Amino acid sequence: MRPVEIAHKMNRVLDRSIPFLTPIGVALGILLPYIFINLRPHVPWLFGSMTLAGALKLRARDIGKAVSTPIPLLVFFFTARIVMPLMILFISRLIFKKEPDIVSGYVLLYSVPIAVTSFVWVSIHKGDLALALTLVLLDTILAPVVVPGTVRILLGASINLDMTGMVVSLSYMIALPTILGVALNETSRGKIPALITPWLNPFSKICMPLVIAANSAAVAPQVRPDNPYIWIIIVTCISFSSLGFVFGKCTGLALKFGREKQISFFFTAGLRNTAAAMTLAIEFFPVSAGLPSVLGVMFQQTVAAVMGRIFFPVKEVEKKKIH
Repeated sequence: MRPVEIAHKMNRVLDRSIPFLTPIGVALGILLPYIFINLRPHVPWLFGSMTLAGALKLRARDIGKAVSTPIPLLVFFFTARIVMPLMILFISRLIFKKEPDIVSGYVLLYSVPIAVTSFVWVSIHKGDLALALTLVLLDTILAPVVVPGTVRILLGASINLDMTGMVVSLSYMIALPTILGVALNETSRGKIPALITPWLNPFSKICMPLVIAANSAAVAPQVRPDNPYIWIIIVTCISFSSLGFVFGKCTGLALKFGREKQISFFFTAGLRNTAAAMTLAIEFFPVSAGLPSVLGVMFQQTVAAVMGRIFFPVKEVEKKKIH
């Protein structure tokens, strides 16, 4: 078997293992914090490689098709960037009245960009791929402005943040690798991605649990079974994640979108880049603010699978094609 075939096979195995990789990363960081805390200085570079691997699949030309009907884009950014964070802020303040740092963590979690994995789910459920790609691309590139701006507006003076540091961090972890990946894909007409993605894809998926473990190690002392807030945070994370999917579904129905656009709204509204939220929370926020993203990352993909099966079941014929 040729090396490139081995890389492809490894990537397929890791693809199927994604729902398990994230909780494994959390478990490693919490159980062995003294080991994985040493990876913290390398997290931005590991994260950047993950972003680049996802961005190499994106094409700027897809934006043209989606932008030709801008209403879905405008509606998405209004709901995902204004309505959802406000709703999360209001509900989390009711639940965690005496824990403003945890509230900050939830606001951050719903301010970060769409998860690139949303494109995978949209593809599986036969949604509008051009719309999903455009939303992911625009949301990611705008992250250095949108995320700090949302956090500052919603939390205001209640939290002291290094806003410049956050902008810089978002730029080299998310925005710049995305621009580089799209540029390489476009200028080479797909040749460069075809050459390097067989190796970069499995590497980026191995980076994922390492990034999660490094970030989890920072909050390990607070993740204890006897801490009652841990269980409340877990239930709240699952509830908020489910709410995001329901919100995306209701928005698509209210605007009378077709099934394909509804699917794109559904998964992009429900999936957030939790690894980015973890990294920012640990670096720029009080330690407790990292708990929602650390615990939320364990359940997000599972919730996506369950909610997708409920609202947009894949037909048996389509399942056979996928496999």
